[in-house]
Amino acid sequence: MARHKEFDRDKALDAAIGVFCQHGYEGSSTHALLNAMKISRQSMYDTFGDKRSLYLQALKRYNTDSILSIIADMKDSEHPLDALEAALLAFASRPFSEASRGCLGVSAICEFGRTDADVSNLTDGASAMLGKAIVMLLEEGQRKGQLSAEVDPEVATQFLGATLSGMKVSARNGASPETQRAIARLAIRSLR
Repeated sequence: MARHKEFDRDKALDAAIGVFCQHGYEGSSTHALLNAMKISRQSMYDTFGDKRSLYLQALKRYNTDSILSIIADMKDSEHPLDALEAALLAFASRPFSEASRGCLGVSAICEFGRTDADVSNLTDGASAMLGKAIVMLLEEGQRKGQLSAEVDPEVATQFLGATLSGMKVSARNGASPETQRAIARLAIRSLR
């Protein structure tokens, strides 16, 4: 009879995300992952596959959760640019312990670039999901006269994505929430 798993898969995956956020794929040893996840090597292989499979599952979950959180923060205002600013400010105001651990999505892009098709598909999918939500808000902002008609929503979306990525790297480097909020406000002010 098969033995019942004695660990919570989601908690174990969260722990793996934490290790990968801190150390990247190459810097995360299987030993460190197993210690953080509090599971045996066999349990990891049985549940997640090898280290690469675990990484891809962690990246997918991390990207989905992060993007959905940002999109949820964009729904807090009926004014599109205010909604975008609220999302950036919420991101900037994360607790230091969360902000300083790094972004697995940015880390994946920096570590792999375009050399790994599976990683690229996950990061491209996350970018597309967030980008679509931002473009829709910017287009609505133009219809409501909140955003200049001269601003190209696609280019502005790329600008905001680069701003958000920069904020993530700055947070990892120890930038204060006040600095992050100032960056967020400046980015939105440049679109008005």
